[in-house]
Amino acid sequence: MSDLPTDFRFSVHATDGAARTGAISMPRGTIRTPAFMPVGTAATVKAMYPEQVRDLGADVVLGNTYHLMLRPGAERMERLGGLHRFMRWDGPILTDSGGFQVMSLSALRKLDEKGVTFRSHIDGTAHHMSPERSIEIQGLLGSDIQMQLDECVRLPAEREAIEKAMRLSLRWAERCRVTFGEQPGKALFGIVQGGDIPDLRVESARALTELDLKGYAIGGLAVGEPQAVMLAMIETVEPHLPSGKPRYLMGVGTPDDLMQAVSRGIDMFDCVMPTRAGRHGLAYTRHGRINLRNARHAEDTRPLDEQSTCPATRDYSRAYLHHLVRSDEILGMMLLTWNNLAYYQELMAGMRAAISAGRLADFIGETKAEWARAEAERAA
Repeated sequence: MSDLPTDFRFSVHATDGAARTGAISMPRGTIRTPAFMPVGTAATVKAMYPEQVRDLGADVVLGNTYHLMLRPGAERMERLGGLHRFMRWDGPILTDSGGFQVMSLSALRKLDEKGVTFRSHIDGTAHHMSPERSIEIQGLLGSDIQMQLDECVRLPAEREAIEKAMRLSLRWAERCRVTFGEQPGKALFGIVQGGDIPDLRVESARALTELDLKGYAIGGLAVGEPQAVMLAMIETVEPHLPSGKPRYLMGVGTPDDLMQAVSRGIDMFDCVMPTRAGRHGLAYTRHGRINLRNARHAEDTRPLDEQSTCPATRDYSRAYLHHLVRSDEILGMMLLTWNNLAYYQELMAGMRAAISAGRLADFIGETKAEWARAEAERAA
């Protein structure tokens, strides 16, 4: 740990078109980019031990301000030594501001310039989240990368609603920056909003850049719009974000989403998809998606992928995984979550190597060709 910097640094090591590979260096560790961050919403990556997550190659995990402020509570978390000690994760942690969860989970919420007042989805108690309180909570948690509070509008939506939310998010970003102040070794990221409207996205990106934050996220995507719209918004925003700072696409996505976004210059991702899919019997593999609930696997003695280095993927038969899933056994959820996160980390490592070799397009083509070949074989 002694060779790690005392401050937040981002370096680009190689590029291939718009894609780049590099590293975010912080006192708690180095994040190799492009990076996929497993989601540990409530201080746990569901169905995984922290050691497993680390061994798969994850350099950073995500926690959520909304969930942790409700349970166990931010002040209690600080008394317990912070989120890293609490969940036994010694690497970097990024915390989402909680804005998206307030909008999507909370009942009887009221939004105004000051912030948002809402009732907990757990017990109905009333809470107020302002930009200042969001940053305060993230500080109490001990987060290494903190996100501004923003308003996320589900698509499709009218321009008036999208523009109003974008401008409010910009004003909240300024307040978050003031509250965050100077915290050596830590970072505040802004969030570009603007829905599916290009000129609003550009205005948001330019205004956030003027705040000179340490990183920039693209939010408000993967909320119901087609992939083509998401990719178009990335292409719209990317030229207006500083090349020397990391770019984070929030809440995305499928393996194909990741490859397409990396090829357009995105450095960081998070998504509940691999863990949620694992708990519902769906495996992501080198051979594409495999639904273990399907009866065709009942007597299939092959593993998910005999070439994988992950024990869950290599050492258990599809028949056994099918049995566990159909029996609602916890082990099935654990093994498939392990497999899915392993595949996501293998995919990111493959893209990092491909970018360094100047062959990302070939890597994407080969990956998708194998998915298609395996899918045709299963359909035969």
